[in-house]
Amino acid sequence: MNRILFSTLLIIPMLFLFSLKENDPEDEKVQFFVPQGWPAPHYDFSKNPLTKTGIHLGRKLFYDEKLSRDSTISCASCHLSYTGFTHIDHLLSHGIEGRIGYRNTQTIVNPAWQKTFMWDGSINHLDMQPLAPLQNESEMDNSLENIITYLKSSSEYRTLFAKVFQTEDPITVTNMQKSMSQFMLQFNSYNSKYDQVMRGEKGAKFTKKEEQGLEVFRNQCESCHKEPLFTDFSYRNNGLSVIPKLQDYGRYTVTGQSEDSLMFKVPSLRNVEVTFPYMHDGRYLTLDMAIHHYDYYIEDNPTLSKEIKSIHLTEKDKKSLMAFLKTLTDKSFLRNRALAYPRK
Repeated sequence: MNRILFSTLLIIPMLFLFSLKENDPEDEKVQFFVPQGWPAPHYDFSKNPLTKTGIHLGRKLFYDEKLSRDSTISCASCHLSYTGFTHIDHLLSHGIEGRIGYRNTQTIVNPAWQKTFMWDGSINHLDMQPLAPLQNESEMDNSLENIITYLKSSSEYRTLFAKVFQTEDPITVTNMQKSMSQFMLQFNSYNSKYDQVMRGEKGAKFTKKEEQGLEVFRNQCESCHKEPLFTDFSYRNNGLSVIPKLQDYGRYTVTGQSEDSLMFKVPSLRNVEVTFPYMHDGRYLTLDMAIHHYDYYIEDNPTLSKEIKSIHLTEKDKKSLMAFLKTLTDKSFLRNRALAYPRK
């Protein structure tokens, strides 16, 4: 991969571009930023142009616990900004009344480049993604009718929706989806140490162990976790055994095709240092354990991905790989106040 050369000055302002003030008098258009050398985003912005108020509305919805049936959890309850928009206190997702889901919460990172969502790819558009947890009985367990009634009862929401969607009846499910997407489209991570080194920024340099880890990564891992997004968005069987209690067969539950049995979406490794637990069922609590999986715990079966069979890591490889993976931690993304819980 060639190094991406452009000034740090292009990055730093972007980290704060989406900071919003309450009741901003002008609904300014927002230009989506694509880092140099990255592929074009998949999301069609022409159908949902970004605006400051639209992003602000989406942020308010994302953090609003009243969208759940009993007003106790929000989208952010499972997608914490400082952990790469996933949870770290449970193996599996948690919902209202202490209900437990059957999969580990995925991170939300660089969603504009994704075509499908969920571990099994059951959602085919970012705008559709919020509808699943909002209505899932193990998560927020609400109805869209109740949610729209609540939004229409709020003078603040009425004002915001009317400003973003200038129609006769602006508070609709579709408009709620679009505004939430506008906020999630800001969850972009491209300023880790890895990125700074690839851009050739002054003072950015890998240690010897990190360089060795990058070589290990490119030899052993990149067939699935492709740079710069660190995923190819495919579905793979990486040799995880089926947990009897969950009986989760991944994409097979969506397609019904035997060749999709035990296939799960390849997750991005960006910020992987802080997004534990790992795998679709959260079985590995540490990154070290997740790396060891590929040497010790592979379960062979008919759909096991051929790339997994060829992986072999020495103890030195594992330590170097761990060092490199930590260079994917983007502190400016994790600490971005414009993405965190809104201050009153």
